[in-house]
Amino acid sequence: MSEIEGDAEAIILVKATPQVSQKHGETVCCAGVTPDGEWLRLYPVTFRRLDDAKKFGRWDHIRFHWRKPKDDHRPESRRVDQQSIEIIGKLPKNERGKFLTNLEVSGLKAISAQGKSFALLRPKNPRFTIERKSVNEITQEKASYESICMQQDMFYQKELLPLEPCPFKFKYRYETDDGDREGTCQDWETDATFFNWYQRYGEVGALQQMQRVFGTEYPAKGMMFAMGTHSRYPDIWLINGIVRMDEIAQIPLF
Repeated sequence: MSEIEGDAEAIILVKATPQVSQKHGETVCCAGVTPDGEWLRLYPVTFRRLDDAKKFGRWDHIRFHWRKPKDDHRPESRRVDQQSIEIIGKLPKNERGKFLTNLEVSGLKAISAQGKSFALLRPKNPRFTIERKSVNEITQEKASYESICMQQDMFYQKELLPLEPCPFKFKYRYETDDGDREGTCQDWETDATFFNWYQRYGEVGALQQMQRVFGTEYPAKGMMFAMGTHSRYPDIWLINGIVRMDEIAQIPLF
């Protein structure tokens, strides 16, 4: 019989863009890899409400208590006790290359056949595209954020400002051993980068910077996609995170 709760450690690789729901409020889907090389999906994490000492980033090594969720049967999924989160270290740059190489795959069909729902994919020929959201999409997102943030919750003592929905979808078309795919990037860093550049350069300048970095520099330097399946549609793989190879120190050849 599999465990229904326990303690675990993981190196964080994914922090997806915050989502809102009536059940969990504003949450962030995070994912990491255990010291044994197993993926864990950590959810729901109300990241902006975490104490500063618990706000982990990519490559942070964390420890936490978990329970198996009753409403999510994907094998990697864990419901995290947020109060138990502890940052205990950070994966050194000179160890990241080997760490990722052990996880890397070039296709997703074999991963699905194994019953898994998370993988680190090295895409071939990634092409970055930008799509403006419709007025209706943005209106609905704003309404959801505002509704959740206005709700009183006995467990939280401070109110959060509603997140501003990103007006664009940032997508990649790419090739795998299984064929061509397309997906919207859900990495929180992508939206945050757009807003940062928007403040500096305006919309046109920000989009030019996005295309330069995500469309030219990342593919040229090398990149991987942290891929996860949709909770309700197991055949749909989503780009939950982007791992840049320029974040990794080169492994000495001699």
